[in-house]
Amino acid sequence: MTTHNMLIAPDFSPERFAGWHMLNLLIQKRANLNMHLNMPASYTEQEALVAQGDIQIIYANPFDAAFLIREQGYRALARPIGKSDEMVITAASSSAINSLEDIPNGATVAMANNRDVKLIGLRLLEAVDLAEDDLHWTVTETYQAAARQVMKGEAQVAFFLSEIFHSFSRLTKSQLTVLIESDIADISHVLLVKEDFTDTDILMDAILNLHEDTDGQEALAELGMPKGFEAMSEEDAEFMLDLMETLLD
Repeated sequence: MTTHNMLIAPDFSPERFAGWHMLNLLIQKRANLNMHLNMPASYTEQEALVAQGDIQIIYANPFDAAFLIREQGYRALARPIGKSDEMVITAASSSAINSLEDIPNGATVAMANNRDVKLIGLRLLEAVDLAEDDLHWTVTETYQAAARQVMKGEAQVAFFLSEIFHSFSRLTKSQLTVLIESDIADISHVLLVKEDFTDTDILMDAILNLHEDTDGQEALAELGMPKGFEAMSEEDAEFMLDLMETLLD
């Protein structure tokens, strides 16, 4: 049986790791597909895997989805229901920064290598006349490392994917002040397939029906997607990609 490679974007919280393996096993069983799960630790590793040309299915963030759809021959298949990609900007609770207006020109921003988060964060900072070149940037291996840098005073501000921030321990969150959280709602991760993938219909059927039984509901709960997935039309995908381009302009 042919083995299909599925890649998961490396921006999920560690607690979701088991959920992706549960999802992969369920898809294999229900769609009768042999699936190999690729979970790169960084975007550099993700890009290297995609460049090899042997990844048929990708759960991609919206920034990468634009590139993958328009330049790499993928198309949107589905997206999680009610799970948009939002981001949080924080400072240390012990610092004098209590609002976006308090962020000084030249401040250091700590963040993991997530381009969506940076893009949305920069849009939010436009309200206080701060642009990318007004700030220093430190890219950490994980969001947890970014939190530590802010708490230690090594960076004045941190950018987080909202889901990651809200998964932090109560102790960690008590040491961080939320300056703003985005509320865009129309941007989400997307399940993509290669245009020449021949088993799209059976994969789609397995994905869309996960919420209908206990095993599927358990996997979705582990992923923080209790409502499951919905089909994504080409028009829906184009709308989201156009919105991403608007954010980039």
